[in-house]
Amino acid sequence: MAAGTGVEDGFTNDIMSGGEHEISQNSDHLNQLDMGKPPRHLSVVRHSISTATLLTPTDPNFDLGIVGVKSASDGKSEYMPMIRSGSCAEKGPKEYMEDEHICIDNLLEHLDRTEGFPSPGAFYGVFDGHGGTDAASYVRKNILKFILEDSQFPGCLKKAIRNAYMKADQAFAENSTLDVSSGTTALTTLVFGRMMVVANAGDCRAVLGKRGRAIELSNDHKPNSTSERHRIEQLGGVIYDGYLNGQLSVARALGDWHMKGPKGSACPLSSEPELQEILLMEDDEFLIMGCDGLWDVMSSQCAVTIARKELMIHNDPERCSRELVREALKRNTCDNLTVIVICFSPDPPPWIEIQTQTGHRRSISSQGLNFLKGVLDGNS
Repeated sequence: MAAGTGVEDGFTNDIMSGGEHEISQNSDHLNQLDMGKPPRHLSVVRHSISTATLLTPTDPNFDLGIVGVKSASDGKSEYMPMIRSGSCAEKGPKEYMEDEHICIDNLLEHLDRTEGFPSPGAFYGVFDGHGGTDAASYVRKNILKFILEDSQFPGCLKKAIRNAYMKADQAFAENSTLDVSSGTTALTTLVFGRMMVVANAGDCRAVLGKRGRAIELSNDHKPNSTSERHRIEQLGGVIYDGYLNGQLSVARALGDWHMKGPKGSACPLSSEPELQEILLMEDDEFLIMGCDGLWDVMSSQCAVTIARKELMIHNDPERCSRELVREALKRNTCDNLTVIVICFSPDPPPWIEIQTQTGHRRSISSQGLNFLKGVLDGNS
């Protein structure tokens, strides 16, 4: 479906206001300080780097010997996800709140025309702003519109989303009412039937919980990472003390036009996202989307373990997102915090059964899961 879907500025404002209401409610629950918004034209554009220890993710080959649940890996299953989500955003120890986010569990409800749209359809985004909130706010309000209006949508989702990121970046640069030197990372997830597309530019992260295992669906675009360093240096950029051109701790972002060249020119700071497209299976339980304030103090596997334990207890993705934020605050994160938890089933995650060497099956209790969490976290 191309343009004419009824997604205009009024539509985006209506949707986004719901996200802001969720932020307010979640802040009340946590009894944190009111989230301050920074004034425009802040001169400082460097991200703060957490002094907390970044925990090493567990070996991706780690296996609990999970048994007893039929997999839809052959792609022929008639399984269809049932989408629900919850979110939490907190200022944390920083002076200003520069994160933005969006949660749309039923995209079809917001469209005038639904031809070509499978059910379910959902859209989520986490935008970690820096140098003010103009870039994060603009992208949050407009990125979905650019996706839906792209000529490649819905035939080629990955191309449509990639094009939308680039168009949003250019449109922001051309808006004379905004501070175009502000910037934002952008992590989005589009669910389209059983297909899920995750797009990322920056250091937010999306992690899939798959029967207790953490599967990372995005890469952290840090200047010091091997692939990003090579790209930056090929385009004439430099890295000082982990910062791109001595200014930004991310290698990809939208906005930051004081660091970019003329329209259409390649530059070390890229707004092009990396994308992952997966077919959702029955053992895909939930997705965690979080800004770097979460991942600075928590490994992907630890977050999945905590989230799965919480969902088994109360089956509420909003409470689950609040618990992840609480845990990050306990671990002394130095940044804003935004977390979205997206569940793919109306039921809580099932008990995990493990096959022992003697052939006996044992269920892991809540106490066992807490212990496992501690082991994975390195703090047991």
